Amino acid sequence: MTTPAPLTLLHVRTLTLNPQQPEAGAVLVGGGRVLAVGSREELRALAPGAEVQDHRDLLLTPGLAEAHVHLVSYGFSLSELGLHGARSVSEVQAKVAQRAMNTPPGTWIRGGGFLLSELGLAEYPTAELLDEVSPHHPVLIYSRDLHLSWANSLALRLSGITADTPDPEGGKIVRPLGTLLEHASGLVARIRPTPTDAEYLAAAKAGADDLAARGYVSAHTMAFEPVEAPRAVQLLAQRGELPLRVWATLPHDRLEHARDLGLRLTPGGLFQWGGVKFFADGALGSRTAWLHAPGFADGSGTGIPLDPPELIRERGEEALRLGLTPVTHAIGDRANTEVLGVYDALRPLADGVGVRLRIEHAQHLRPGDIARFRGLTASVQPIHLQADGPMIRELLPHLLETSYPFRSLQQAGAILAFGSDAPVAPPEYRANFAAALTRRDDAGEAIAPAEALTEGEVLWAHTRGPALAAGWDDEGIIRPGARAAFTLWDRLGGQARALVL
Repeated sequence: MTTPAPLTLLHVRTLTLNPQQPEAGAVLVGGGRVLAVGSREELRALAPGAEVQDHRDLLLTPGLAEAHVHLVSYGFSLSELGLHGARSVSEVQAKVAQRAMNTPPGTWIRGGGFLLSELGLAEYPTAELLDEVSPHHPVLIYSRDLHLSWANSLALRLSGITADTPDPEGGKIVRPLGTLLEHASGLVARIRPTPTDAEYLAAAKAGADDLAARGYVSAHTMAFEPVEAPRAVQLLAQRGELPLRVWATLPHDRLEHARDLGLRLTPGGLFQWGGVKFFADGALGSRTAWLHAPGFADGSGTGIPLDPPELIRERGEEALRLGLTPVTHAIGDRANTEVLGVYDALRPLADGVGVRLRIEHAQHLRPGDIARFRGLTASVQPIHLQADGPMIRELLPHLLETSYPFRSLQQAGAILAFGSDAPVAPPEYRANFAAALTRRDDAGEAIAPAEALTEGEVLWAHTRGPALAAGWDDEGIIRPGARAAFTLWDRLGGQARALVL
């Protein structure tokens, strides 16, 4: 005879995101599921023996989701050299010098988080600037968007890069040497010592624990990581040490292995393979976002296209036949136009297998393309608007009113799913709330203020939107049968903590 699961009665003001019952005073939970939602009196009568948790001074909502994170890379970044907020080359040099002083010679120094615009640079930085402070440690540091890296001469020499080295496909070695764009970063990154399995596991645990401590109950981890990264997350789930639910994507070049292994969409458990990742272009800050003419206003071109549309279509079809979601990074307006064209062709198959096509970032759009997002997931990161605002005004003034167009995308019928792209930016939901509500950038100026959302809409995009994007009908909503994974707030958009029962 099995013992019934213990019941828990939450006394708390509740925003359910269920249109049939938007608010409630109590929630009854058992066996990891919501059993009933109603008034305190109703649920107390329904389950008089339930354990009562009184949170009447707080607010309960569906659990926060982080819809775009590189989970294990984020875990590693927590112990690497942090350059977020650096405002000059000399500040970067000082931080690198300090790390070098406390690191044995010959040991790699890795970190990131800087933006060229915030460093006051009009040109790409050179290796010599890092050589001045770290001649005996190979240094590889990444820009905030991860589409540009900056290496010193020792790192370049160890990787065999000289002024005569040809550009790799999908990348550029900037001359004078020091800056590497897109796939060129891999020429240096590949020679760094490979982390051990134990280090991958520790980084996965650090990243997941950090998200859970911030109030998140689930995360979508993207595929810009070595294969060992998702394996570490899987192992955490198998060992019962994963504190949140994870939806993971494969790089498209591993799709063949997925097919050979018979990998299909398998709901259930805390880890799930769900998507196949493509990159249509680079990023704004690195001048590698793929743009329509006239391109960047500083004359630096129209960016770098990466995965060609025909490849996205071909492998996207294969992903859909496996029940996996095509997930495509597209930042520039040309990249989004091209991906939308591919998705128009994939829609019948996607609809047939019940998969919602998904675009990551969708930052800078032509007005005529916004309506084409109907029925798609727009996985966006409001936090980036804060740092990008000055660059948008300088580099993309002609796209100012359709950059980060959250309200227009929502009105077009897109599913908004909010994330941070950590470690590109910290996984800080409060910054997402602030950016989406006020549209204010770090300079205090508004970017397309008509695109602002309400608090309730931001909550939806940080909870129900990511759940629908992952195909999880049992999350991001509080109703009978839903996962008992909540976030408790002192006020909406304020301090939060996860509550998973």
